[in-house]
Amino acid sequence: MQHDAVIIGGAFAGLAAATYLARARRRVCVIDAGRPRNRFAEASHGFLGSDGSDPSSILARARAQLAAYPGVTFIEGEASDASVRDDGFAVSLAAGGEIAAHKAILAFGLRDELQPIPGLQERWGRTVLHCPYCHGFEFSDRPLGVLFRTPMSVHQACLVAEWGPTTLFLNGADLVPESMEMLARHGVTVERDRVNRLVGEGSALSGAEFEDGRVADLAALYVAPQSCLASPIAEQLSVAIDEGPMGPIIRTDADRMTSVPGLYAAGDIARAPHSVSWAVADGVTAGTSLHRALVFGG
Repeated sequence: MQHDAVIIGGAFAGLAAATYLARARRRVCVIDAGRPRNRFAEASHGFLGSDGSDPSSILARARAQLAAYPGVTFIEGEASDASVRDDGFAVSLAAGGEIAAHKAILAFGLRDELQPIPGLQERWGRTVLHCPYCHGFEFSDRPLGVLFRTPMSVHQACLVAEWGPTTLFLNGADLVPESMEMLARHGVTVERDRVNRLVGEGSALSGAEFEDGRVADLAALYVAPQSCLASPIAEQLSVAIDEGPMGPIIRTDADRMTSVPGLYAAGDIARAPHSVSWAVADGVTAGTSLHRALVFGG
């Protein structure tokens, strides 16, 4: 069966795109590997009407609502390969089988690679965080930290300081005088020594321990992880990819079409910065743009 659209990725961007296409009475297939980027977080903040909700619960409600539309196929599994055909796209499934569609949307998300500091990975999404807009209010006026990774970490520290007293942990790196002046203007403390490990009970964070045994009090630590595309599908389809501040970004136009005609991309893989709200909005743009292309050509 030839679908109107196949969507690789069934989290916020993919489900938003699928919902709009389903409401346009199109045949849509969503392939989801079940590994959303924010699966480590207990709550999603800032998403209108769902502030503080468990992100997995939001996705479960969205899938249930989408399933009510005729013409929607949902496949729990991984897309292993994709190719362009004269009449659209073909997507191979890791478990076997192939999905054919006239158009396609990439919405498979990113994978985050954290620095190898003991205590960091197990607290990711709880007290080791990336976005203060998403996870800042809950730690208001408590000791906060930013772990240096790139020069942009200086800007991150100045921003995080809006939520509470902030320390930038250079972890052995050096800063130019202009960066030190910026940090001073925003009241950010600078700690030069290397962080040996994070300490605390369970996912809670109480401090950062240095190599000399000192411990700096911390309620939350903000990091800027290196991000990677969570699927090789984009490279297989030879889409243009740019290097963003935290990792690769699939190049798209205002309609969220990639450099490959008929192929769209939405969510964290096609923008910076990131949030659930932006992912949903981009999914709506990709879905409605794809529908118009089916109607009018393109």
